[in-house]
Amino acid sequence: MRILGIVLIVVGLLALAFGGISWTKREKIIDLGPIQAETQKRETLPLPPIFGGLAVVAGVALIIAGKGKA
Repeated sequence: MRILGIVLIVVGLLALAFGGISWTKREKIIDLGPIQAETQKRETLPLPPIFGGLAVVAGVALIIAGKGKA
């Protein structure tokens, strides 16, 4: 339970710091034998600040609950 709490805290802090998850996607636009063209498209999954805050609070709650059982 402590490990899950730590993971939630880290994910929550990253969500608060960066505001989302971004990645680059490659797409082929032309493929004519030896002639090929690709484009890179940057996509973002926005994470609202409330998600980050809730993840941090849930992580802290899990850590506190885990200490109570030990």
